[in-house]
Amino acid sequence: MDSPATRRALIFDADDTLWENNILFERVIEDYLDWLAHPTLDRGEIRSMIDDIEAANTRTHGYGARAFLTNLGQTFERLNARPVSEAETREIERLATALLEHRIELMPGVMDVLGTLGRRHDLYLLTKGDSAEQQRKVAASGVAQHFRHVHIVPEKDVTVYLEVARQHDLDPANTWMIGNSPKSDILPARAAGMNAVYIPHVSSWVLEHAEIDPADTSVLHLSALPALLEHF
Repeated sequence: MDSPATRRALIFDADDTLWENNILFERVIEDYLDWLAHPTLDRGEIRSMIDDIEAANTRTHGYGARAFLTNLGQTFERLNARPVSEAETREIERLATALLEHRIELMPGVMDVLGTLGRRHDLYLLTKGDSAEQQRKVAASGVAQHFRHVHIVPEKDVTVYLEVARQHDLDPANTWMIGNSPKSDILPARAAGMNAVYIPHVSSWVLEHAEIDPADTSVLHLSALPALLEHF
């Protein structure tokens, strides 16, 4: 790696990189499983069902709190072999209040890290999901001031990274994607010719898992966001 004084383009993921995300969904799932109290299936079996429904629905419903509620409603219907009632729908929504209100829990040190790196490098934000929902989360987080541009896309694949590079005239060899998801952050950025920083999260969504080549020297593995300041 070049000297930290070299100015670079740093593209940040948002969910589970700058603020907590999946852990909020996990809390809702735990409350949902408590509420269901299914008489025959255990929690692991129901959780596997939720994962399967989510995997199928992301293609049509996308990501975010509303899509997640749809998944929980369909899980209920599959388990009970009947439509979910209005009262039950309201209860599922009540369980997901924190998600629907877009409450933000920033990762430790986020503002200091972004403030420091923004003086050294050109920062961009790239997040996927429902546009209106992600816009509200970005606004609630207070991080937008640190970025030259905020990109919100329905999916993050190699074509998105190539378009971001084209739009901002970025040199991929001098550009780094920083995120927690091998599937959405690391692998497509590398396919676009960019470097990457992988900062794993203890509660990353199962659908974001993928294998990173351990021999790929263009992927920097860090344990936490503040460690970026030692490299950039």
